[in-house]
Amino acid sequence: MRKEIQRIQELMEAADYVTDAPVATSVHLATILRKPLLIEGHAGVGKTEVAKVMARMLGATLIRLQCYEGLDAAMALYEWNYQKQLLHIKLEEGSGRPTEQKEAAIFSEPFLLKRPLLQAITQETSPVLLVDEIDRSDEEFEAFLLEIFSEWQITIPEIGTIKAAHPPHVILTSNRNRELSDALRRRCLYLWVDYPSFEKEVRIVERKVPGVNARLAREIARFMESLRAVRLSKVPGVAETLDWARALTALHADHLDAELVAETLGCVLKDADDVKRFRAEVASAGIGKFIPVEG
Repeated sequence: MRKEIQRIQELMEAADYVTDAPVATSVHLATILRKPLLIEGHAGVGKTEVAKVMARMLGATLIRLQCYEGLDAAMALYEWNYQKQLLHIKLEEGSGRPTEQKEAAIFSEPFLLKRPLLQAITQETSPVLLVDEIDRSDEEFEAFLLEIFSEWQITIPEIGTIKAAHPPHVILTSNRNRELSDALRRRCLYLWVDYPSFEKEVRIVERKVPGVNARLAREIARFMESLRAVRLSKVPGVAETLDWARALTALHADHLDAELVAETLGCVLKDADDVKRFRAEVASAGIGKFIPVEG
């Protein structure tokens, strides 16, 4: 088993994702047990990336369902292409075909707009279905998803029942904006993705930002580690770390200093109150708390 997990880690690393044993184990179990994997964690820590890397690793199609308030079954499943249907009706005028045949024609698959869930169950090979930010949807939609996950089939009144020949691998992500139902949690495997350790964040920066200076990568990671200890309303994640590293590299920086941090702070902090808190922290503790001298 250890060798298998190590192999998954190597595959994920080869797919450009800096990982560790818990993440690799969760991906492996979700794959072999064919159970949805619920990934929770702070915003910007790489939850969505797990699904993208899983798709690359499996050589599978990635299908993304972005959740939002008000999302319902119809929006996630399918709708009819009304414009195409109307055009077809116009073209059929005067054809003399029976009404039943005309109706059967316009309510057939060529006129069906497949949304992510229907796309996921009609693929010729198992795709990876990413249900992103499930916590933004409501409990009714959660219950609908559970029904889909249990049968992997849907019924379209005009066509009939469509059952997946190759059910998808499922990744759900949540930023914990609201508590998910117990029913959904019981159905899934679970993975918590935290902010990375210092060494892991250095590896991420060096992997994801070509040409970054080695000293700069370490100073960025140390800065972010210290910044996350400040009481911020919007704590920056790895996404902000990478944005900042790319910006600093574009500016040909090879190390951090107080002036450079002040000029590029907008890459990291996106809230006015957080900027004030950071400046107050610097005023009391000094910038050296965030930019330690590298030996």
